[in-house]
Amino acid sequence: MSEFLQQLLNGLSLGAIYALIALGYTMVYGVLRFINFAHADVFMVGAFIGYYMGRIVPEGTIWGGTIALVVAMLGCALLGILIERFAYRPLRGAATLNVLITAIGVSLFLQYTGQRFFGAAPRAFPPLFPVKMFNLGGLVISTNQLLVIFVATLLMVALQFIVQKTKIGTAMRAVSLNPKAAQLVGVNIDVVISFTFGLGSALAAAGGILYALNYPSIDPLMGVMPGLKAFVAAILGGIGNIPGAALGGLLLGTVETFVGGSQFSTYKDAIAFAILIIILLFRPAGLLGRFTVEKV
Repeated sequence: MSEFLQQLLNGLSLGAIYALIALGYTMVYGVLRFINFAHADVFMVGAFIGYYMGRIVPEGTIWGGTIALVVAMLGCALLGILIERFAYRPLRGAATLNVLITAIGVSLFLQYTGQRFFGAAPRAFPPLFPVKMFNLGGLVISTNQLLVIFVATLLMVALQFIVQKTKIGTAMRAVSLNPKAAQLVGVNIDVVISFTFGLGSALAAAGGILYALNYPSIDPLMGVMPGLKAFVAAILGGIGNIPGAALGGLLLGTVETFVGGSQFSTYKDAIAFAILIIILLFRPAGLLGRFTVEKV
């Protein structure tokens, strides 16, 4: 029983990180109807900002770790806004393929720029927050795991509040539903889209910090695999659906952890793509997504 609970705790911790990244994918898709493949590399930048902040703030303190987390989120929010302004906004209204190729180009640019400035060698991530281990009847609990679950839950609740209860959230939902109609009633489309990119990138930065705390080795290519899995999580929950992205991330992280602890551990990374194929075959809209008819 303790082994099952241990795997479940590990899975929820990993799934919470996937959920944070997946939320960025699903928010951008919900507003602009395209996948921002550079999002995974914003996750990487967030981890490196946390790494360098670890040299400035006192390590192993709650307030020092909080400052590093907030600075990383603000820095990546600015990066997300700049990416939207200079890479995607000029292509607004262009063919989907053009935007997709640009997104891949921005992703590669961030990866290789990261290698140029940060170096290609992995780096040990500092312990930003105090770390303690508890043993409860064979169940080993790390404060880092609890921190991941707590912060991820807090951020997801805050995001849902912003989207559902604030003026900018109402504007985001209006743009998602009908951009032209939203613009006609006075919604500033550019501001809403920039805010969406900034908010999604801030969540990716938080995911990067939390991921590095539990897997303390970072490098410029660290976002590739978590980014792909978070994309699968967004598809699993229903791309464009915020609760669906959170659910998809938690489910994927839990399934991956249980597979990793079984005799099929070598297939741990493949499980995400197997789930993607199954979902696309039998429920393309995802678990919480809605089927829609598109007129052409």
